[in-house]
Order: sequence, then structure tokens, then C-alpha cells
Amino acid sequence: MKTLLLDHDRDGIRDLPLIRDLPAYRAGQIYKWLLSGVGFDGMTDIPKDLRAKLSELYTDIGAKIIKTARSNDGTEKYLYELADGELIEGVLMKYKYGRTLCVSTQVGCRMGCAFCASGRNGLERNLSSGEMLSELLCANARLGSERVGNVVLMGSGEPLDNYENVTKFIRTMSECDLVGQRSVSLSTCGLTDKIRALADDGFSVTLCLSLHSPFDDRRMRVMPTARAYKLADIMSAARYYFEKSGRRVIVEYAMMRGFNTRDEDARELRRLTKNFPCHINLIPLNDTDSGLPGVTGKEAKEFLGKLEALGASVTVRRSLGEDIEGACGQLKRRYTENLHTEDEHGG
Repeated sequence: MKTLLLDHDRDGIRDLPLIRDLPAYRAGQIYKWLLSGVGFDGMTDIPKDLRAKLSELYTDIGAKIIKTARSNDGTEKYLYELADGELIEGVLMKYKYGRTLCVSTQVGCRMGCAFCASGRNGLERNLSSGEMLSELLCANARLGSERVGNVVLMGSGEPLDNYENVTKFIRTMSECDLVGQRSVSLSTCGLTDKIRALADDGFSVTLCLSLHSPFDDRRMRVMPTARAYKLADIMSAARYYFEKSGRRVIVEYAMMRGFNTRDEDARELRRLTKNFPCHINLIPLNDTDSGLPGVTGKEAKEFLGKLEALGASVTVRRSLGEDIEGACGQLKRRYTENLHTEDEHGG
């Protein structure tokens, strides 16, 4: 398979055998076109023979949107096809402060969380930095004069399980003035060594911890990684990240009826998050056919009240895209199921 040109930055493109003997400005022209979401055919100020050679050796854009679902609330869900035919998803959300894109970092996921649709078949492969960048560029192309202002690394995959590519993607967005680090949120189920590496490498993204239970034994029932990463170690790493970056940490907490919304859950969750700037984001669990029951609006408000009474900084996350299967992995699953049905019936 051909190399994705977007995996190179401007200097990397300049060093390519095909480019290095050309005028220095050529690499800048090519890179500018790529960051605009334009493929080789549309690079009008690049000589035609050079475009043809680039096309022979490289892939220009690493992902293309092949299916879109639009919600009544303005949320758009994208099914991307990668150059090797693999499928990933992204979600473009509309808020008062601008557009936020949920980006996938892996094809599938090895973490095995019980409530997540994207990891049910395990990990297929990591995404490259250029493929992640392609997700953003495709969304920007659809927006026209508007641009994505915030990126959340909460699509398929565990971002810190693909550390090198994800951090390269974050740096590229920032260095190219696409999305600054302080406008990036990275969600992790708690890979403590990589959280500390993120701090040591000088990142200033918002760290979001997927906890979903404040007790290790109960957390293991829905998150297999809890066997390797204990809550005390995760919170210690989170404090270290805060001390290095100065950035408040977000705790993500998917509410499941009868499992993690008891009085003792509220008390222990407050204890875990009490000693440093930390905000709890309560999440109404999307239906992913997991068999895990979510909570009603009333139950969510009751659990919110318990935490507020304990002095926690806490909100219930606004749920977007429910009418278009907003949970990660659902659009891909429906698409592939339909393809299999068509094959079986000769469609």
C-alpha cells in the first residue's frame, strides 16, 4: 500500500527523494494544499507531471467520508473509509462556542469496555497521525468557511494505546494553527505510564479519565483494564499531570442503573476527586446493545444532587446525536451489517 503523504510534516515532505532537489517552496505548497483537504488533482499551482508522480507513490488524503447521518440537534456522524478499506467513525457536534469533532485514534480497540460498541471485535490496528488529521480535514471541508474549533479524542480506540501517533497528531494540529492543544480533550481509561509521559512531554490538552466506578472491584466488571490500572494509581498519575500542565482534569462517569449511582458511589467518587482541581462529567449511557441499563433523567439528576451535596464540581453531559446512534461504533456496525445482508441477498 502507498504511503500517506500527510504522515509527513512540511520538512518531511521537503526531504522526500521526489521533492528534495526541487525549489524549497514546493514542499510548502504541497503541504498547504494537503492541510486544506485538497488532493493531488486539485493542487493547481503544482506542475502536472509532479502531481502524477506524487499520485503514483503516495496517498494524498487518508480518510474519506462515505456515509453521513444528521441529527435533529445538528450533530453529524461520519463513517470514514481509510485507504486500506478499514472503517472508523467521527462525530461533529454543534455548540454555542463552535464546532467540536470527535476523532477516532484506532480501528477498533483492545480495552474491552463492556458498554463500548467500538471495541467488541478487538483492535484491528492503530491510526497514523496523518489518518487522524484526515478526519479533521474532511470535517473542515464539509464546513466550508467555518472550521472545527475543538477536538475530542473520544472516538474508537484508546488514544494513549497509540501514544506516538496521537501525540504527533496533537502537535501537528497545534503547529499548523488548526486546533490548539488547549482546545483538545483526550479520553483514557487510565494508562498511568502514558498519562505521566503526556505530562513529561509537555502537553497541555485536557485529560479526561474514564472511571465509571470509584471501586476497583466493580470497575473490573465493566473495564478489563482495571485489573492492571488501579484507581489509586490512576488518580496519582492524574494529579501529576495537573501539577505539570496546570490543567484541570475531567472525570467521565457513565451512569448505569443499580451499578454505580448508589450513595456509596457518590461518596467514594467525591473522595477520589477531592484533593486537586477535578470536574466530574456524568454521562447518560447510550444504548449500545450491551445489556447495561442506563438511567432516566430523574435518576441522573438525583445522582448529580448527591455529588453536589458533597461539594463536587459536577455536571451532566448534554447528550447529542441520540437519534442517529451517537454512541461510538454504532454507525459502522449498522453499515457493515447492511453490507452483509446485501451480499447474502445478492444486493
